[in-house]
Amino acid sequence: MLAPDGSGVEVPEALRPLSWLIGTWVGVGTGQYPTIEDFRFGQEVVFATDGRPFLSYHSRSWLLDDAGNRVRPLASETGYWRPRPDNAIEVVLAHPTGYAEVWVGSQEVTSIVDARILGARATLRTDVVARTESAKDYSSGERLYGLVDGALLWTFDMVAVGHPMGNHLAARLLPVGAGES
Repeated sequence: MLAPDGSGVEVPEALRPLSWLIGTWVGVGTGQYPTIEDFRFGQEVVFATDGRPFLSYHSRSWLLDDAGNRVRPLASETGYWRPRPDNAIEVVLAHPTGYAEVWVGSQEVTSIVDARILGARATLRTDVVARTESAKDYSSGERLYGLVDGALLWTFDMVAVGHPMGNHLAARLLPVGAGES
C-alpha cells in the first residue's frame, strides 16, 4: 500500500491502521477554557511517513477574526505517532511553549470499503507531561481524533491552572489533495 499523500512511499504493515491520518489537513476550530476568552482558529496538520513504522506529525494554528482572516500565529506542535501491538498507540509531542508530552492510547478502524479506511478513531491520554520552569501550569490531557465523512475531527480536553479536566480545543479539518499545498 502506498501512502495516500501522493509521496509514493510504501506504508509499513504496522502503520496501515493509522494510514487514514497520512496527508495534509486544514480547517477551523474553536477554543475555550475558564481562564480565557473563547476564540476561533485555523489549523494545518501534516501526518507523513518515510517508510518506517511511525508517522511524523506537525500542527500549526492561527487566531482567526470574525471574517475568518488570520490575525496571528497561535500554537504549534511536532512529534511522532507510533503504532504498537493490539491497536495501541504511543505519541510523543513537543511544543515551543515549554512542554513535552508522551501520550498513550488506542486506535480503531470503524469502516473499510474496497480496502480504503472510511471511518476510524484514535483515543489518547497523557502518560507524561514535562514542562519548563516558565511554561504555564498544565498537568494532563485527553485527545480524540476521528475520521468522519472524510473529515478529521479532533478534540483536546485538559487539566490546567487549577481547573479540572475540561474541553480546550476542537476542530474539523479537511484533506488537502495530493500534490496541493
